[in-house]
Amino acid sequence: MTAQSVQTPPSLTTVFPGGPRLLADIGGTNARFALETAPGRIEAIEVLACAAYPTLAAALVAYLASPVVAEAGVTGIRNGAIAIANPVTGDMVRMTNHHWAFSIEALRREVNFDTLVVVNDFTALASSLPQLSATQKHQVGGGVGVPGTPLGLIGAGTGLGVSGLIPGKDGWTALLSEGGHVTFSPANPTELAILQFAWKEFEHVSAERLMSGAGIELIYRALADIGDLPAEKLSAAEISRRALSGECALCDEVIEAFCCMLGTIAGNIAVTLGAQGGIYIGGGIVPKLGERFDRSGFRARFEAKGRFDKYLAAVPTWVITAEYPAFVGVSAILSDRLAAV
Repeated sequence: MTAQSVQTPPSLTTVFPGGPRLLADIGGTNARFALETAPGRIEAIEVLACAAYPTLAAALVAYLASPVVAEAGVTGIRNGAIAIANPVTGDMVRMTNHHWAFSIEALRREVNFDTLVVVNDFTALASSLPQLSATQKHQVGGGVGVPGTPLGLIGAGTGLGVSGLIPGKDGWTALLSEGGHVTFSPANPTELAILQFAWKEFEHVSAERLMSGAGIELIYRALADIGDLPAEKLSAAEISRRALSGECALCDEVIEAFCCMLGTIAGNIAVTLGAQGGIYIGGGIVPKLGERFDRSGFRARFEAKGRFDKYLAAVPTWVITAEYPAFVGVSAILSDRLAAV
């Protein structure tokens, strides 16, 4: 991919004392890399397919040797930060939705960095929420955020990410959450039938099993089985395409079920965190649904909490439309880490 820039600061004369920084956002499907050459100036963005590289180190080394980095004229990178779709609880990281596994310290030595920070991708994305402009998010439904209250975050892609921001006297604290792995709870007879179908394949059906790319494919198979309809072997992308084009009623039913289920989980996050500041929706799936998501049952299901429906009606829900918001968050985390050294 060609080099791109996320932000341009008011002045380009400010540089980092330790030189340019590497930023990365690693999902189960794609590895996104960038350079932060000055505070707020993120450029030389490149997206690599995870399946094309045997290890994260190989992908990282390939990026550092790529034409976009050479064109940026950047050398001597000593500090970096990686947001990854996985729990980060120690030095060893083993990805849930991809085969990469690595030692953070060994990776730091391999690329010859002074500092390498690795954090959960949704922790990084949560850290970017206060920085999003009005043009980088789209509101779905009503509600007005209450300043100084928690923010919630959910996003479906290869998996289901969950996080949030908790306000404090010294700023925000991003949650290290794995809330996508909570047990799925059906809200109507159709969803119960989908769950029963999923139980044939999985002993434990988490929210992620259904609210993800693989989950869309699972919902498709389930609804075809429930309706005694022929089911083709379709990818999540093809199911979405057929639904959005209006050429497949079953595919549209799948997307509607997905959106409603996501509404239930998002509402659960809102009441759990007391996220009166709003719930933000990231990930690779929802932003691509566009107005189909707006007219889905997501918002109605989000508010459908019985005695707490008025509470949730006041909570805004936002789809993140910024292309690379995790870079902003992981940059802030790296800056905090380096400032503490």
